[in-house]
Amino acid sequence: MEHGHSFEEIQNRIGQPGSINHLKDIVFGGIDGAVTTFAIVAGVQGAGLSPAIIVILGIANVFADGFSMAMGNYLGTKSERDDIARIREIESRHIRDVPEGETNEIRRILQLKGLEGQTLDDATLAITRNKEAWIDMMLVDEYGKSPVNPEPVRSAGATFLSFFVCGLVPVLPFLVGMDEAFLAATIATTCTFFAIGMLKSVWSLASWWRSGLETTLIGSAAAGIAYAAGYAMSKFAN
Repeated sequence: MEHGHSFEEIQNRIGQPGSINHLKDIVFGGIDGAVTTFAIVAGVQGAGLSPAIIVILGIANVFADGFSMAMGNYLGTKSERDDIARIREIESRHIRDVPEGETNEIRRILQLKGLEGQTLDDATLAITRNKEAWIDMMLVDEYGKSPVNPEPVRSAGATFLSFFVCGLVPVLPFLVGMDEAFLAATIATTCTFFAIGMLKSVWSLASWWRSGLETTLIGSAAAGIAYAAGYAMSKFAN
C-alpha cells in the first residue's frame, strides 16, 4: 500500500503496534467455501439428484465445513502464537543467563546488515539496553518470526465469515427456486472466484484481471472435477 513520507506521517506509522492482515484467511475461506459448496452442487447435479438434496447438502456444508475450517485455522494460528511466546521466553532466559552470548548474536546480526566499526558498537549497545527490542530482533533475524502476535479468534472469524458468504453463492439459485438454477449457480460461482482474485490483487503486484483469472481457473477446475465425478458415479450406479 502506498503511504506518505512527511515527518508526521512517519511518526504516526513507524513504531506503532503492528497489526495483523487477515487477507490470507479471507481468500482461503472464500475460495474453499465457493469450491467445496459448488463441488457438492455440481456433484449432485451431475448425479441427477433432486434440487432439494443440493440445498440440504449445500447449507450443511456451509455451516459444518465452514466451522471446521475456522476451528482448524484457530488452532493453527494459536499454535503459531504459542510458538512465538515460547521463543520469547527462551530468549528472555538466555539474555538473563548468557548475556554475552546473546549480545554477540545481536552484534553478528547487525554486521550482516552492513554495520561496522563504532556504528556497530553503538547500535549493539543501544539495542541490548532495550530488552523488548532485543527479543524482537532475535525473533525476526534468528527465528524468522514476526514480532506481532497472531490473532487466532479474528483469523477464525474471518475464515468462517468468508467461507459462509462465498459458500452460499452456489446454493442460492436452488434455494430461491430459479429456473436453470445450475447454470445460474455456475455463473455466480465463477463471478465469485473472479471477485476473490480481484480482491487478492489489491495486495499483489499482479494485475486485477490476471489474479481474477488465476483464481477462476483454479476454482473452475475443482468444480469440473466434482461434476465429472458425480456424473460418472450416477452412470456407474445405473
